[in-house]
Amino acid sequence: MKGLAILAFSLLLSACGQPVQQDGSTLQRLNTADFHGRWLVINYWAQWCKPCIKEIPELNALDRSYPQVAVLGVNFDGARGADLQAQVDQLGVAFPTLLEDPAVQLGLDKPAVLPTTLILDPDGNLVANLVGPQTLASLALATGQVAITEAESETENLIPE
Repeated sequence: MKGLAILAFSLLLSACGQPVQQDGSTLQRLNTADFHGRWLVINYWAQWCKPCIKEIPELNALDRSYPQVAVLGVNFDGARGADLQAQVDQLGVAFPTLLEDPAVQLGLDKPAVLPTTLILDPDGNLVANLVGPQTLASLALATGQVAITEAESETENLIPE
């Protein structure tokens, strides 16, 4: 019994400093301290927004290709639960979605145009507010990364280490 308690305590400690996920694809609210030392890309999207739908694979690629960058989404319509999960699945969103809109927390108004992407530097400072669809290259540039070409991104997983 004592061993089980130690194991449980160890697991709790190992989770410290990690973003608290509600389930596999959502975070309740933005805590910039959870991402300290990493670039943070916050993208507002909606299922009815054609440019958003086109942009999501670019955001997925950014999240997958650059470990020093974290991507979070915000469903513009405030969907939650099964409705949100259905939209995430339908659009292929592979990054976590924030349930609470971080605009007020960041001292901003809710975006009037979609897609809108906010860029926070590794210290948590807002450094860019990008309006309109972005590409992997434009997102990499906005976060100070060296752009990976599409061919490199696709072959990266094929080369054994």
